[in-house]
Amino acid sequence: MASEEVVVLVDEQDRERGVMDKLRAHVQGALHRAVSVVVTDSSGRMLLQQRARNKYHGGGLWSNTCCGHPRLGEAPREAAVRRLREEMGLACALRPVATFVYRAAVGPLIEHEVDHVFAGTTDEPPDPDPDEVMAWRAEPLDRLANDLAAHPERYSPWLPHVLDAMRRAGDGPRA
Repeated sequence: MASEEVVVLVDEQDRERGVMDKLRAHVQGALHRAVSVVVTDSSGRMLLQQRARNKYHGGGLWSNTCCGHPRLGEAPREAAVRRLREEMGLACALRPVATFVYRAAVGPLIEHEVDHVFAGTTDEPPDPDPDEVMAWRAEPLDRLANDLAAHPERYSPWLPHVLDAMRRAGDGPRA
């Protein structure tokens, strides 16, 4: 069963190596390019989404504002802007924060990504796509870090990596 979407395969230095069906890449754990977006409001609260239950992995888990995969020929920043609009119905200026490689099991699938993290700020309320997002909330970063430590099963396995990359870049929670 093909997902009809492809991801861009890369090496650990983010050099393109080809494309693969998205679902197949997650079954095999093939290293591919991804983007994660973190949006905060002017009070510093992070906009979180609860992934729709019908997502192919991580359904029902809380995660960063949005994430996704650049299309072939699409720059990571362009993909971040596109996914923020598609998932959360938002547009705001995004700045690159960090890039990191991670591998994590998500149920029977494997996330193995070179993840480009972008951050932005807006006080506009989201208008999420219900096929992507079942709920959202704005959470102070210190409270999020504490809840994530106490209840990691509520969150996507990539969220700690995203927050850690932001912290190392001087842009994340300190708790």
